Amino acid sequence: MSEIISLTGKELRALQLKELDLLRYFRDFCDKHDITYYLCGGCLIGALRYGKFIPWDDDADVFMPRADYEIFIKTYLEENPSERFLLLNETDETFTRNCFATLVDTSVTLVKNYQKDLNIPHGVAFDIFPIDARPTKKSQKYLQFFWCIIYSLFRAQTVPEKHGGIMALGSKILLGIFRSYKRRKKIWKFAERRMTSYSLDDCNLVCELCAGPRIMKNEYPKEFFESTVDIEFEGEKFKAMNGYDGYLRLAFGEDYMTPPPESERVISHDLAKLDLNKPAI
Repeated sequence: MSEIISLTGKELRALQLKELDLLRYFRDFCDKHDITYYLCGGCLIGALRYGKFIPWDDDADVFMPRADYEIFIKTYLEENPSERFLLLNETDETFTRNCFATLVDTSVTLVKNYQKDLNIPHGVAFDIFPIDARPTKKSQKYLQFFWCIIYSLFRAQTVPEKHGGIMALGSKILLGIFRSYKRRKKIWKFAERRMTSYSLDDCNLVCELCAGPRIMKNEYPKEFFESTVDIEFEGEKFKAMNGYDGYLRLAFGEDYMTPPPESERVISHDLAKLDLNKPAI
């Protein structure tokens, strides 16, 4: 599993259909428990531009308001409703290098390169991102961003490779100082409480705190997320935020409905292994 694999068009479409299985299951669970979610990112763009997955997209993503995100995790883990679809979130027993929860289809094998050495269920997964309140004062925004960086570093426990040499050096030093998992967990738990301490009742903006450093700085009017609308995706109905057009324009640019150049139409993840006919061993 040391080499990055490439996918044929047929393999990619089969992978997308497995992602659709996950989305259906997730949607039905959320509907049953009256939990709010929204399609987001490339998944939402695909729904609007094509009515289905972007042809070169290899995964699906959803947003959840922080309160619903916490309720979803708690309810899902308590009910443990499926042996096939497992919820992975950072615990003493599970380390994923992610800063967010993922739902995994364990009936098949998909190993991402950054997780290939981890002892976790390696299957087709989709990411569940919480959205949080963004304070108005500039000083509070800087402080929230600082705690986001600390949270991401100590939860993922990985030196970032694509965000500049200074950040990589600082991250390496901090991880070198705090080596034990218990100490790192205590730090990221503290940072998580600080970065999520703002109330939507007191703020006019929301943001993505469990994403990369660049995306963490994105902010959207909270009225974009005040309700949901039905969006057709792969012939079925899923939920999107009521202000989906404004969200996508801010996150991806005014021309988000225009496909990128062919040279940029590639899958977004480095895959070490894929077998959609059997589970990982």
